[in-house]
Formats: sequence, C-alpha cells, structure tokens
Amino acid sequence: MVRVEGVDIRGPVQGRHQEILTPEAVAFVADLHRRFDPRRQELLVARRERQARLSAGEQPDFLPQTREIREHDWKVSPPPPDLLDRRVEITGPVDRKMMINALNSGARVFMADFEDANSPTWTNNLDGHVNLIDAIEGTISFESPDGREYRLQDRTAYLLVRPRGWHLPEKHVLVDGEPISASLFDFGLYAFHNLQRRRRRGLGTYFYLPKLESHLEARLWDQVFTATEERLQAPRGTIRATVLLENVLAAFEMDEILYELREHSHGLNAGRWDYIFSVIKKFRDRPDMLLPDRAQVTMTVPFMRAYTELLVRTCHRRGTFAIGGMAAFIPSRRDPEINRVALEKVREDKVREANDGFDGTWVAHPDLVGVATECFDAVLGGRPNQLHRLREEVRVDASQLVDVHIPGGRITEAGLRNNVSVGIQYIESWLRGVGAAAIFNLMEDAATSEIARSQVWQWVRHRARLAEGPAVTPELVARIEEEELARIRELIGADAYARGRFTEARKIFHQVATSEEFVDFLTLPAYELID
Repeated sequence: MVRVEGVDIRGPVQGRHQEILTPEAVAFVADLHRRFDPRRQELLVARRERQARLSAGEQPDFLPQTREIREHDWKVSPPPPDLLDRRVEITGPVDRKMMINALNSGARVFMADFEDANSPTWTNNLDGHVNLIDAIEGTISFESPDGREYRLQDRTAYLLVRPRGWHLPEKHVLVDGEPISASLFDFGLYAFHNLQRRRRRGLGTYFYLPKLESHLEARLWDQVFTATEERLQAPRGTIRATVLLENVLAAFEMDEILYELREHSHGLNAGRWDYIFSVIKKFRDRPDMLLPDRAQVTMTVPFMRAYTELLVRTCHRRGTFAIGGMAAFIPSRRDPEINRVALEKVREDKVREANDGFDGTWVAHPDLVGVATECFDAVLGGRPNQLHRLREEVRVDASQLVDVHIPGGRITEAGLRNNVSVGIQYIESWLRGVGAAAIFNLMEDAATSEIARSQVWQWVRHRARLAEGPAVTPELVARIEEEELARIRELIGADAYARGRFTEARKIFHQVATSEEFVDFLTLPAYELID
C-alpha cells in the first residue's frame, strides 16, 4: 500500500506496478498537481468561454496583443544534438509487443503514446511505465502465446512519450480529494523514473504535447518542465517537447506557442486528424462550415494546405522542426491490389510533405517506414533535416485557415455509414482496452472516431442532406447504427460479437453523435466505463 499524505490511490498496485508508484514518485506527481492544476482548471474554463464566443459568431484571428512576438526575429534553443534527424517517426501505444516492434522498425523516432492510441485503463497505464523503463534499459522482451519472442535489436528508434491532454483526469488517483490531472500523472511518472536514467546514457527526455489550444496552455507546460528540471537537478533544456498542432485555434498562435516553450521547444507536428476534428468542433454551430465526407477532407484542401504551409514556415523561421502528418494504412496480407493503391497514396503524401519542407513525418505501421524513408531521403540527401528551407514565400491570412469550402465536396450515405461503423468499432475496441485498432486496413485511434462522431453530430445539428436526398436525422443515424452493427456481427461472427462491447459502444456513439449539446471529447463519457 502506497501511503502519501493527501493522496488516495483507487486502483490496485501489484507486481511491478509497485516499482512505478513508489512513495517518492507519487509525492512528486502530487506536488506537480498541487502546483499547476489550479492554472490548468482556469485554462479549461477559458476554453469553454472561447467556445461560447465562437458559437456566438466570433471569427478567429491572429492575436493583436502578441503581434510583437510574431513580427520580431527570435529563435528557440538550437535543436538537441542527439536528435537532429527525425525524417520518419512511428507512433503507437505503450503496449509491450507493439513498443518492441516500433523500436525495431527502422524509424528514427518512436512516440510511445499514453493518449489517443492508448485505452487508459489503470493496468494499461502502469504497464506502459514499466515497459518504458525496460525499453530504456534495453531489457524489454515479450513472448506471444504462439511462442514467438520479441527483443530489441542493436539499433532502435529514439524514444519520445506523449502524455494525455490537459482536459483528461486520472480517476484512479485522488489528490486532496480531486482526480489528478492525467497530463501531470503521465508526464510526472515518466520524468521521475527516467530523466536521470536517460541522462546517464547521453539522451534527452523528450515529449509530444497533445490538444493544446493556446500559447497560454504551452506556457503552463513550460512552467511544469522548468519545475521538473529544478526538482530532478537537470540542466535547463533537458526536457524538450514537440507540440501537436491539432487544434484550429492553435494554428493562429504557432509563433506564440514556440516562444513560450523556446528553451524546451522541439518543434511542431501537423496532427491532421485531430485538426479536422477541431474545425468541426469549434465551428459546430455554423451552418456555413459544414464539411463533406471525411474521405474528401484531404491534406490538399484549402484550409489544410494553409495550415501545413504556415507550420513549416513558422517552425523554420524559429529554427525548429516541422513534422508532418500520419500515414495510417495497414498493409493487407491478402490483397496486393489494396496495397498497391494505398501505398501509392502514402508515397504521394510523403513526397508532398518532403517537398513542402517538412523535416520528418509520421507512420503507424512498421511496413510504411521504408516507403516514407525513401521519400524523405530523395529530398534530404545527406542532410538530417530541412531547417534551412525558410519558405519565406508562404503567406497565410486568417481567412485561409478557416476556408473550409471543398470544391465538389458531398455528404453521402456511404460517408455517413463509414462514420457510424468506424466510430462504433473504435469505441468498442477502446472499451476492451485496445486504443490502436485496425479497422478497414487503417490503424485508427481516438482522433478518427472523434472526426466520425462529430461529423455526424454536425450533420444532424444542421439537418444536412445526403447526396441521395434524405436529411441526416437522429432517426436515420439510429437506423444506420443497427444496420452497421448487423454487418459487423456478420463479419466477425456471432461468438466474437457476443464477447465484445458493441451494445455499450453503440450507446456512447449515439450519445456523442446526436445529443443536444456537443460533448467535447467522447473519451470523457467512455472513460467512466473502463477500469
């Protein structure tokens, strides 16, 4: 039993989890929470207030009060010498087997994810911290039920970690009677156990930061980093962070976000799926901002093109990395034609990113590492990155960042059905503790499900008409849910369906897709249904 004053741990602490939740580690994360959670709560209130103004018609714009930061010349701290080449990064959950495969994939970087690719059960989270320690020590191994053994190769990807976002609680740990911030819990445990462990190996402690909506939220992270370095007796800048630019409001504050983190900055990443979700969410009450089928919202449509070009220009002007978006395709073992078509699209996407000046990109499956590497090798040559490409010709104004008109875009029954099916299948997987789910030859995480259900909500809200004629109503959505569940049952078999959690998943999906008030994150109600 872990005993720390004011801390109540509601989950079991057994086996190697005792190595993670030591009294010293628990006291450390509790101190972070006490110091920084009041400001986190204020920032979450500020999010809600900003949403109310947007719903009332406010148009987002670059901040007049920070014009000086945008216009003046300054740079973040130089990139750390131990990670100058980030041309291909692979992401995945903190699952033991998947972590070994990712580290062995040939990618330059592996981002171990406590957020969108992880179902945050108590066991998953604590196992994840055990796995990270073992990975750093080089002792991580796994034996599958069929007898196959997985171990690290001599050369592995550089390890980064993504904690959960500012909006999420960790319900199993109460500090002074309130749930601890999931962000501070994930970050604090990893830093406490591994910052000095990595320093002894000549390595930095680097993170990805998700779901930021403003530079003030980045400032809070910077304060957390500084306090942690002081407490753990590490030089300033030992901790670095790449911010996932996955919220449309944050796109108006790229310079400011980098400025706030300038001693701890490691660049920005074009988090494309959550970015699309944020556009739907932030402008959900605007009938003129309806998006068509999500398959038509590609990286070359106006608002996505403006956002990614501005990201490269901003990062390189400030001397830091611009990392491109995710390729989520999972190669088929049965259909070569599926692979041929999909890999050509992946190649086209990565060639575009490399030619646009990105320093690296993301993939979700080891089989995509080679394709992505080839695309960046062709542009980078012998250079580790493209920080020299300033893209000074890029000019993006506020209207371009919210220009959601897509020529030829349509809302179709097929698009609605896909949203319903993918949304329910992903939630069902998440409820079973699997946060990275293979659905229709794509590796899906929470971001895809968020796009799916928020599009349905937006279409219902504004009674959008399908190309086939009918309006999208709660009744139509309910009928399609039943039909898609029947298809899933037929596809996976009655026994597998019965063992799953499809009834609960359908209930959650219907709630977050048709409720009168928009639910900010589907993982909040779903979190109440996992251990």
